[in-house]
Amino acid sequence: MSIEQEARRAIVTAGDSGIGRATAVALAAAGIDVGLTWHTDREGAEETAAEVRAHGARAVVAQLDVADIPACGDVIDGLIAELGGVDVFVNNAGTGTQTPFLELTLDQWNQVIDTDLTGAFVCLQRAARAMVAAGRGGRLIAVTSVHGHQPMVGSNAYDAAKHGLEGLMKNLALELGGSGISAVSVAPGEIATPMTGQTDEDPHQADRPGIPLGRPGDAREVAALIAFLASPEAAYISGASIAIDGGMLQMGPQAGAAIQSHDWRTV
Repeated sequence: MSIEQEARRAIVTAGDSGIGRATAVALAAAGIDVGLTWHTDREGAEETAAEVRAHGARAVVAQLDVADIPACGDVIDGLIAELGGVDVFVNNAGTGTQTPFLELTLDQWNQVIDTDLTGAFVCLQRAARAMVAAGRGGRLIAVTSVHGHQPMVGSNAYDAAKHGLEGLMKNLALELGGSGISAVSVAPGEIATPMTGQTDEDPHQADRPGIPLGRPGDAREVAALIAFLASPEAAYISGASIAIDGGMLQMGPQAGAAIQSHDWRTV
């Protein structure tokens, strides 16, 4: 397979809710079988699997702790074997902490870095090895963050991990392109998901004056972008980081001019 061909099998980590669930369903709607993982919410993963199967696609579910290194890679290997291969790998699992730099503990740092960067490396590498061995090419897609582009006070470990993951994906585009494998980062801004404390909230009803489009994003909007990146139409996109943030990243000078207190300096 070259990256221009139709994908048949995908793996989406953290597919039990939010962006992961929406992505698994969007890929299934495109006719792709999906292996999805869960960390603590097995019920949520089974609900996602049911939605995938409702679209006529196959669903395989496995528990995954990305911070369990290198065992997390064995879970990916198992899913690949059960699916019969992998054409698209979506690294979506992640975590973060809002802790000032001077108060951040080494354990907190390690938990975020292991989950968001080192574990991601292990899982991406297992998927890439399988793609190269199969000789069909493939897509590696990492859900990063606008914080892979711009920092936020208190998000020290998260910012460092996402910057690192963005850099890793650029390198994968260089190293794996010769095998027909593309590597792309998807960098969401504020998306209405459980991770942002907005479970089951309608983002179209929320007011966000600091975002040019005036609202948070919908997980299905991010999923639609990922599904496009997995399609033959996106075959020539590699090494890019695509922000999906309602224009948030463009607010630097505008927001800086509007801020009238030093409250932003604290978490």
